[in-house]
Amino acid sequence: MTQSSESLLLEKDSFFQRKRRFKDRFARHAIAGGGLAVIGAILLIFLYLLYEIAPLFQSASIEKTDSYPIVGDGQSLHIAVEEQGELFLRVNDAGLAEFRRVESGQLSKTIPLLDSSETISSFASASNESRVFALGLSNGTVKVLKHDYRSVYRGDDREIVPEIKFPLGDSARVLTDSANPIQALAVRDGDAQATIAGMDSNDTLHLMVIEKEQNFLSEEWEFNEQLFTLADVGSAVRKLIVSEDQRYLFVLSHADDLKVYDISKVRQGGIDSLAGQYSLSPGHTVNDIRFLLGGISLLVHDSSGVLTQWFWQSFDGQRRLEKVRTFAGEQGNATILTEQRRKGIAIINHSGLLQLAYTTSSRVAFEDTIDFAGAVRQAAISPRANLLLIEDGQQTIHLWAVDNEHPETSFGALWDEVWYESYPEPEYVWQSSASNNDFEPKYSFSPLAFGTLKAAFYSMMLAAPLAICGAIYTAFFMAPALRRKIKPLVELMEALPTVILGFLAGLWLAPFVEKHLPAIFAMLVFLPPAIVLVAFGWSKLPIRIRESMPDGFHAAVLIPVVLVLSYLCIAASQPMELLFFDGDARAWLTNDLGVSFDQRNALVVGVAMGFAVIPTIFSIAEDAIFSVPKHLSNGSLALGATPWQTLLRVIMPTASPGIFSAMMIGLGRAVGETMIVLMATGNTPIMDANIFEGMRTLAANIAVEVPEAEVDSTHYRVLFLAAFVLFMFTFIVNTIAELVRQRLRERYGSL
Repeated sequence: MTQSSESLLLEKDSFFQRKRRFKDRFARHAIAGGGLAVIGAILLIFLYLLYEIAPLFQSASIEKTDSYPIVGDGQSLHIAVEEQGELFLRVNDAGLAEFRRVESGQLSKTIPLLDSSETISSFASASNESRVFALGLSNGTVKVLKHDYRSVYRGDDREIVPEIKFPLGDSARVLTDSANPIQALAVRDGDAQATIAGMDSNDTLHLMVIEKEQNFLSEEWEFNEQLFTLADVGSAVRKLIVSEDQRYLFVLSHADDLKVYDISKVRQGGIDSLAGQYSLSPGHTVNDIRFLLGGISLLVHDSSGVLTQWFWQSFDGQRRLEKVRTFAGEQGNATILTEQRRKGIAIINHSGLLQLAYTTSSRVAFEDTIDFAGAVRQAAISPRANLLLIEDGQQTIHLWAVDNEHPETSFGALWDEVWYESYPEPEYVWQSSASNNDFEPKYSFSPLAFGTLKAAFYSMMLAAPLAICGAIYTAFFMAPALRRKIKPLVELMEALPTVILGFLAGLWLAPFVEKHLPAIFAMLVFLPPAIVLVAFGWSKLPIRIRESMPDGFHAAVLIPVVLVLSYLCIAASQPMELLFFDGDARAWLTNDLGVSFDQRNALVVGVAMGFAVIPTIFSIAEDAIFSVPKHLSNGSLALGATPWQTLLRVIMPTASPGIFSAMMIGLGRAVGETMIVLMATGNTPIMDANIFEGMRTLAANIAVEVPEAEVDSTHYRVLFLAAFVLFMFTFIVNTIAELVRQRLRERYGSL
């Protein structure tokens, strides 16, 4: 070989080496970049979820915006802010309704409420959200009024026009014939009925029930009133409250004893009308008492600074007020404000401490001292809970902008049992919406997490044994020719859309299971021993017959057994139901065993989702078992071990990291599955391990409710929190799985 040809070969080898090194570097950097991109994408998802859920756990904040004196005659009896936060109403003891600009206090409109001969002796507000209030007059009459607002557009400018309405007619209601001043007053107005209660100067309690009916011809309202007197109330009544359903009258005395009267029994004659008597704060003076939004819970604040929430509970057929939760505060006199759209409250201590709390979550979102002069004369919170007005003792209005978007959430509200209104005891409940405005959202993750684990558990109970056993047989015992056909066929099952599986499970499998329930149990009982007996019988056949079956095809003998026995169980389902369950297995489960049965239940989900998970576990586990080096199995067999001994002591330990990975990936698939669970269960968020009950999973709940959630609302962010919980659960499980897999690899990698 000449020197030139040698140099050409060297140059050619050098070129290929450089090319190979370039490919190696490119592949290394591409793989590393792809891995970093995956990690970055996961990190971005993590950060985005944190970005969406972070506001849920932020404390509320307030900012003082202005202060100005009220220029005008009379002392304030009531203040209230309209919807847009532009005007507020001030009712004074001179009988004037003053509508003022919120930002400046400038007088916008004044409406007289009384005649010149009338004077106010008492005042009552039905509720902030109804905007109805009543004036008790010195002549024993009561005027019921309502402040309302309408928007008027003049070109591009919008103007809010306030007005005073008379929901019970413009004439005063005569509450007492003796013309004594009304010293204490309560009012409640509904669609079909209104109730007025008043205590006169002779300590006589009068109750007026007004039935309302609209004339369908003239469309005018007609009123039919009934007047009653309660003689056993006692003296020194401090405050009267009528419940929102107008069933009960609450009478608070100066001794802080609360008597509750059943108005329906009062109307029937007053016999046994006293429904209960309570000592609300023994040893302390009650500062304020009022109803929470919805009129179910009663809020009581005492001189020790403690606010308590009470609502009705049934004990031995009797209804009694039960103290449910407490909020600690600062000693002294205080005023309670209730929000008009949520179960939130503001507690303003006259020493200056402000607390913003939420009853359901037991969360105090804000607690700090604010500045105003003297005691609180009147206070109001806007309907959107973003504006707080306080009139102090010097007749000065103070304004605060409030930022308290998500007080409904706390760790206890999300994971602990919560005692909700009208519930007999604390429970785990998810109920994010309802049809009424005073609904109390219930955001417990516990039933959703339980449903997620329940669905994964039953699906893995079916999928794991079948997939692992199928992988063992396919990789170790099955003939190579048959394996080349079976393995791709099983893996092809994974391409089937889960929405199709959910559709079949919900519309075909669930009714089939309900109709053939005895057959399902019969197959679970008879199939395993039948397979073992057939296999045992095959082993006892003459060797000539057994050798006629090619190696690796023996499982084909069991296929007819499974098919025939399954058919016989289904055919015998109705006779078994008639013989053992009196013709109705579902009724027998419910009535005799006390086990409730839903058509779409965990059994259906386990079968359908197990069918979806099997290909994933099977494929990874089969590859792990098949990849065990042949010299290990051949060496074991050469040393005299049987195939089963080789499988259990050599193959399985060596393949255990891969098998464990297959199980964890299958579990992750089961935990994150959405469509099958959504379509094959009742989608009811309950905590019941019963296999015949449905469930709702975190993934299914997100899929159902995200399209309906208002963007940036508490519901919307709580759903992102559910996604974060699901993300963290999967991350933690996968991390533990990887640690276990590495430990198994270190232990058995030397085989």
